[in-house]
Amino acid sequence: MTEKLEDIAIAMVAPGKGILAADESSGTIKKRFDSIGVTSTEDTRRDYREMLFRASDAMKNYVSGVILYDETIRQKAKDGTTLVDVMKAAGSIPGIKVDTGAKPLAGPTSEIETITEGLDGLRERLAEYYDLGARFAKWRAVITIADGLPTWGCIKANAHALARYAALCQEANIVPIVEPEVLMDGPYSGHDIDECYRVTE
Repeated sequence: MTEKLEDIAIAMVAPGKGILAADESSGTIKKRFDSIGVTSTEDTRRDYREMLFRASDAMKNYVSGVILYDETIRQKAKDGTTLVDVMKAAGSIPGIKVDTGAKPLAGPTSEIETITEGLDGLRERLAEYYDLGARFAKWRAVITIADGLPTWGCIKANAHALARYAALCQEANIVPIVEPEVLMDGPYSGHDIDECYRVTE
């Protein structure tokens, strides 16, 4: 595979393969580890992810790429090999989550609607992630459905952020995954599938 954006994008959507999301934050993975009685440390998180990436048959046959968290893209396996190289040896493309999370969108709907942050310093972070081996990135915008929502302001703000993120990724020779996630349910929802379809469209 070449380093061209088009070739990487095509490889990411290879038939019969999917993208493994291993980009849980330290807080999220701690909750998962707590549920099975495992202490969350940098080493246990590394060991867990290394176990996934060394499942070579599964990785080669079913995983086209792996979304990583900042900590993971910098880690080395127990034998000293970078986790990025472990994934690449298994035929998977390393990726990185670059947004810094959804925060309340200022305004009258701030208790419900969010804006995804992380554009500040993104150009420099993308250059570093490219040097660390990332060839694609992920940015998630959250769109909530409720009575009268989403507002046009929320849609426009998140679309603008997604577009800026995608342009910066392409500038850095990184394929952007643009993820406007329309929530199907939630505490404010009372809609049916047709309303979910309408908002998504």
